[in-house]
Amino acid sequence: MKKRYITTAIPYVNGSPHIGHAMDYCLADVCARYYRACGDEVKFQIGTDEHGNKIFQKAKELNIPVQEYVDKNSEKFKSFVEKLGVSYTDFVRTTSSKHEEYVRRIWQKLSNHIYKDKYEGWYCTGCERYITEKEYEENDGVCPDHQKPYEKLKEENYYYRVADFKEQIRKAIESDKMLILPDFRKKEILRLLEETPDVSISRPTSQLTWGVTVPGDETQVMYVWMDALANYITVLGYPEEDISDWWPATAQFVGKDILRFHTILWPAILMGLGLPLPKTVVSHGMVLSNGQKMSKTIGNVVEPIEVIDKYGLEAFRYYFLRHVDTFADADFTWEKYSEAYNNELANDLGNLVQRLATLAQKNNVRIDKIDDMVFSDEYVRLMDECKYARAFDLVWEKIQNLNKRIDDEKPWSLAKNGEVDQLNQCMQSLINDLLLANYELSPFLPGTAEKIKGVFAGDEVMPPESPLFPKG
Repeated sequence: MKKRYITTAIPYVNGSPHIGHAMDYCLADVCARYYRACGDEVKFQIGTDEHGNKIFQKAKELNIPVQEYVDKNSEKFKSFVEKLGVSYTDFVRTTSSKHEEYVRRIWQKLSNHIYKDKYEGWYCTGCERYITEKEYEENDGVCPDHQKPYEKLKEENYYYRVADFKEQIRKAIESDKMLILPDFRKKEILRLLEETPDVSISRPTSQLTWGVTVPGDETQVMYVWMDALANYITVLGYPEEDISDWWPATAQFVGKDILRFHTILWPAILMGLGLPLPKTVVSHGMVLSNGQKMSKTIGNVVEPIEVIDKYGLEAFRYYFLRHVDTFADADFTWEKYSEAYNNELANDLGNLVQRLATLAQKNNVRIDKIDDMVFSDEYVRLMDECKYARAFDLVWEKIQNLNKRIDDEKPWSLAKNGEVDQLNQCMQSLINDLLLANYELSPFLPGTAEKIKGVFAGDEVMPPESPLFPKG
């Protein structure tokens, strides 16, 4: 049995949970459930990032104390994760006293790589990061993600000397010691690494007060990314405890928009602490709406809670884990979603379970249970490579093939002709193959897999009282 540590990027609590957060959580949940099914022990982190100017300004707009604001919104994200059925083990908040204490100690351990200097240049509050002159020119002075002009800053900050680790980071990426998925993102990061300057890791308290104060300098507050990235190890107890049982992480799941922080600044911090790099960083794409990036201005934002409430959690997980590629941008429309629900979930799977269960019950078929379920070699390969959408496709092909086999083998004709032995053999084979497919389905649709298992688990097959996926 191996120990596996799975992480998700902790979201800012200045807004509501969106589809991007749901992708992080669901992909990491599939990973965690898969490894548990393999017999491994899994620690699975989620949490909330609660410092920074965006959060402070939002609380100020709402005229409520900032701590009250982050408490309320952190709980909102926690409720959202539970609504998604995510099997996390640890929840971290960056405003917790323990996290803040550990982050200060981490800063002190990194002191040989930290220096103070004056900064004059561009900054994006929405991205919570400094912008190079090259980026400023390429984007015509406007952030493409937030559609707001960059701010001109002139201030004295602390810097982290990324230059101390650039060569080590480059070698780790090129050798896949820290595997970046998908591979084309790896090439992007190597290009960005060459251009990355030393990173500002603090803001003066005249500009920012809501954050962790720099040890020994009350005039400076830690830059939000310096604070937030540390959550992956503070939640394990670092630097108070030995974390070697769990670190390095098996997989860290992040959106492509924050990949650079997780594959340049984060490795530089880890190297400065003398800790190993994460084994794999998985970068997923964005979910588009009718071919466009979701935007409140355009009015095409798809609210995940609305999708879940309309069709149910399992349908939500089905669409976003199978029809949204694990690594690439993908499109969502209500038409595509409805078609996938009715033609695939209801017809392919729901109808298959109903047909087999009804035939077995009607003909008193007894099923010899499979003692040990095992994943197919191809499924294991795809899951280990984090190609979850392709692994899901593989499972669905098995489900569709079972539907074809029922039509070809016609067990109802065997029953009508009194061919009892042939009927039992046919049904035994079909149901066992369904249960094997269901076993591979379980990391993706845990609720559905449990229901299907229940239908065929007892001495007598019990068809579902209502369709698994009523057509809508």
